[in-house]
Amino acid sequence: MTTSELKPILVFDSGIGGLTVLREARVLMPERHFIYVADDAGFPYGGWEEGALKERVIALFGKLLTAHDPEICIIACNTAFTLVGADLRAAYPQMTFVGTVPAIKPAAERTRSGLVSVLATPGTVKRAYTRDLIQSFASQCHVRLVGSENLARMAETYIRGEKLDDEAVSAEIAPCFVEMDGRKTDIVVLACTHYPLMANVFRRLAPWPVDWLDPAEAIARRARSLVPLPNGFEPLNGEDPAIFTSGKPDFATRRLMQGFGLTVR
Repeated sequence: MTTSELKPILVFDSGIGGLTVLREARVLMPERHFIYVADDAGFPYGGWEEGALKERVIALFGKLLTAHDPEICIIACNTAFTLVGADLRAAYPQMTFVGTVPAIKPAAERTRSGLVSVLATPGTVKRAYTRDLIQSFASQCHVRLVGSENLARMAETYIRGEKLDDEAVSAEIAPCFVEMDGRKTDIVVLACTHYPLMANVFRRLAPWPVDWLDPAEAIARRARSLVPLPNGFEPLNGEDPAIFTSGKPDFATRRLMQGFGLTVR
């Protein structure tokens, strides 16, 4: 089977945070083309009313699946998947959806202090899905949920090359750091795919060293396990498309997409 006969992989996010997942997926699936979809017209998702966001994402995927016929869809957004994942699978049973959920289970397995924080959007923090993960996999830990109103926007600003105010970033991550009975938080789950874009900033501003848990590699491994690898494949040529629902990404965003081997359509 030639590369041109293989269906593409669709990677979906509310903005550009899903690029962290795309980067890992490309490493594991070098024979595949990718379609990156950013719902920037709806960004950020964290403040949406749940019913309206469900309706938007389900309708958007109806158009995307018809237009692109992907092999699988990676939902590289915790806020979207924890809310709409089950509905997407029900609405489009012929499609395989790989979701993104807070990495609470691996955090609970790795922590030594028993103090874990989940840095997420307000939408992910309030989901029953997130609390069910804690109950199922981290009931023996003290888990602090931190819903940031501003970090996703900050990450988009930062990755485009604009400067951030250190004090503003510190204020967003400060609640993640807990001291209790001589123990300290040792793992912070990055429960928004935008946040790993700022991992170096977080490390520099953190009051003490912690493990910042990025789920991108695990998501890519799951996707690879669901996509058959052909016996032989040709090297890929050309860039993959990036689709922005606003239809008008700015120059800095277009330049960023080029750096990731994507051409804005």
